[in-house]
Amino acid sequence: MMGTAAATDVATSARPVALVTGARRGIGRAIACELARRGYDVAFTDLEDDEYTNVTARSIEAHGARVLFVRSNLGDVASHAGLVERVVEWGGSVDCLVNNAGIGSPVRGDLLNVALGGFDEVLGVNLKGTFFLTQAVARHMIAASSAHPRSIVTVSSVSATMASPERAEYCLSKSALPMLTKLFALRLAQAGIGVFEVRPGIIRTPMTAGVAQKYEARFAKGLVPMQRWGETDDVAQAVAQLAGGALQFATGSVLHVDGGLSIAAF
Repeated sequence: MMGTAAATDVATSARPVALVTGARRGIGRAIACELARRGYDVAFTDLEDDEYTNVTARSIEAHGARVLFVRSNLGDVASHAGLVERVVEWGGSVDCLVNNAGIGSPVRGDLLNVALGGFDEVLGVNLKGTFFLTQAVARHMIAASSAHPRSIVTVSSVSATMASPERAEYCLSKSALPMLTKLFALRLAQAGIGVFEVRPGIIRTPMTAGVAQKYEARFAKGLVPMQRWGETDDVAQAVAQLAGGALQFATGSVLHVDGGLSIAAF
C-alpha cells in the first residue's frame, strides 16, 4: 500500500472527508468528483497508480478539494487498518466511506466450469474485502466524533438479485452486499451513521466496453425500459445524495440506478 503526492500531511479545512475505493476511473472517479463538488475532501484508492490516477486527482482538486491517493488492494484485509490510519492522519476523520471497488468474473462462461481460484478471488475482493474495510471504518466512526453527517454507501449491482449464469462468482459476491448493508445499518443506527446500498444497472464504463455491442443490441429490444446506457454520473449523483445526510433516517435502504431494468414486469 503506497500513498502518492497530491496530498498534504495534515487536514487544514473543516470539510468532511470521504474515502472512495476503486476510484481511479469509471464509476469511482465520478463518485469522487461529485463528492468533491459537494464539499468533501477525498481520499481514494485503486490497485494501480498511473495516468488515470493523476487525472482523477486533478479532477478532484478542480472542485477545490484536497485529495489523497493510496494504492491499495481491497482483497488484502491485513492492509485495511493501515489504509484507514493513513486517511485519518491526512484528513482528520472518515465521514463517508464509499465501497465502490470490485472485480468481475475472470472468465465469462458455463457456471459448471467455474474454477476455485477465480471464485475465491472474486469473493475475496467483492465480499470479504468490502466487509472488513467497512468494519475497519465503522470502528473508527464509532470511536471518533465528527461535526459532519456520517455515512457508508456500498455500490453493488443489479446482479445482487438478477442472475447471470455466465458470471456466477460475480453474482454470488454481489448478492451478499444487501445483507452487509442491513447488518451495518442496524449496528450503526444508534450512532447516527447512515448505511445504504446503491445498485447500478448497465453502466457505460471501461469494464463494460468489451460487451458494449451486445448490450446495445439488447437495449433496442427493450432490455432497459429507459432505452439507454446508465452513465457514471447517474451513479455518482445517487451516492452523493445518500452520503450527505439528508436521507439518514432511511438507513438500510437500497437505491436502484438501472433505468428500470430490475423492475419485474410482464
